[in-house]
Amino acid sequence: MSEKFSRTKLLLGENNMEKLHNARVAIFGVGGVGGYVVEALARSGVGELDLIDNDTIAESNINRQIIATVDKLGMDKVDAFRERILSINPEAKVNIHKTFYLPDTADQFDFSQYDYVVDAIDTVTGKIGLVMQAKESNTPIISSMGAGNKLDPTSFEVTDIYKTSICPLAKVMRRELKKRGVKKLKVVYSKEKAMKPLVDNEQDSQDNIRRKQTPGSVAFVPSVAGLIIASEVIKDLLK
Repeated sequence: MSEKFSRTKLLLGENNMEKLHNARVAIFGVGGVGGYVVEALARSGVGELDLIDNDTIAESNINRQIIATVDKLGMDKVDAFRERILSINPEAKVNIHKTFYLPDTADQFDFSQYDYVVDAIDTVTGKIGLVMQAKESNTPIISSMGAGNKLDPTSFEVTDIYKTSICPLAKVMRRELKKRGVKKLKVVYSKEKAMKPLVDNEQDSQDNIRRKQTPGSVAFVPSVAGLIIASEVIKDLLK
C-alpha cells in the first residue's frame, strides 16, 4: 500500500484499504457537494471513480467548489477533477462523462458496474431516476438534499428519506418515491430552514428576478454535506 494512505491504514487496516482500492464509485454532479465527495474519496484511496457532469468552472463557483480556482475558469469540471485526482493518487482510474444525468441520458450508465452511487445533482427528475436505476441494479446509493440558502453546517443529518422534515426538496422526494414504491433511501439533509437570498437593489428589475431564483451558498455548508456523504460511502463500502 502506498505511503500516501499510511495514516488511513492505521485506522482502517490493510484489508479495508484493499477493499477501497478495488471499489468503483460513481458521483453524479461534481459541484459544491459532489466535488467534496470526490476529493474525500480520492484521498481515502478509492481506486476507481466515475465523474458525471457537463458543467464548466465559473467564477461564481469559487466561493464554494473545491475545484474552482481562477486558473481553471472555463474548464470542464470533470476534466479538472481528473487532473486533481491523478495528482493525489496517480494509480486511480478516473472515468469522466461529460453529460448531465437526465431521463434521455440514463441508458448511458450501467449501474451494475458500480459499488456505490452518489447523487449530488439538483433536478428532482434526475434524482428520482438515479434512485430508481440504482434500486433496479441493487446498487447502494446516497442522495444529497438541499444545501442552498443555508448557513449552519451543524444541521446536517444522515437518515432515511421518510424520516426527513423541513427540507422542501426532501418533501418532494418523499412524495415521488412513495408513488414509485421505494421503501427507503439514505440521504444527507439539513434541518435548517432555508434563508431568502438578498437582492442587490442597484441591479435592474430583470436581474433581480434572476437573483431571486439563484440560491445563495457559502464555503462551509456544501463542503460539510459532501464530506458527510463521503464518510457514509466509505463506511458502507467496508461493511
